[in-house]
Amino acid sequence: MPKEKVPLQELASFLPNNTFEEVLAYLQQYKVQLTVTRQRQSVLGDYRHAFKDKGHRISVNGNLNKYSFLITLLHELAHLLTFDQYGNRVMPHGAEWKKAFGQLLAQFLHKKIFPANIEQALMRSLHNPAASTCGDTHLLRVLRQYDKKKEGIVLVEELAIGTCFVIKGGRSFIKEEKIRTRFKCREISTGKYYLFNGLYEVKISS
Repeated sequence: MPKEKVPLQELASFLPNNTFEEVLAYLQQYKVQLTVTRQRQSVLGDYRHAFKDKGHRISVNGNLNKYSFLITLLHELAHLLTFDQYGNRVMPHGAEWKKAFGQLLAQFLHKKIFPANIEQALMRSLHNPAASTCGDTHLLRVLRQYDKKKEGIVLVEELAIGTCFVIKGGRSFIKEEKIRTRFKCREISTGKYYLFNGLYEVKISS
């Protein structure tokens, strides 16, 4: 996945107002190499701990809106803080990580930088955050309201049952019933069934 190291003076353009200085302080204190990637469907960010001659590395998808970018970056910083304190002795998204992430979120919530609906969604998960922003469907749905509109792109949950759609890469599916939190969809070329998150972005077949 192509990545690009972000000059620190350009980082502010990815972040909400009044957050750059505090974010920069963390990156400088822990000597983090921050990179920005192209869109990744299944992950919004990634953390790699310091090892031998390499320092801490964090990547964040560059297509995210400013609020999503900050929340994802804080998610990955929480991994760094957890590793710095516990090493590999704890689970990646265990109680220690949840505590670190919750404290980071509280720090930035205190600054009143988020719109009210994002703030409310974050408060809901403050004490028990999901392992990924992608996994917190309520928060993800709220954050999407601040994305730039993409022509021709819809969400799986917005499609009527029986609608044909195409995913990135050109594979075509037909939407069927909902199973718990996901939608059962049949791939047209193979007849195989797959489960899609309702917030997965697709194109309607022409």
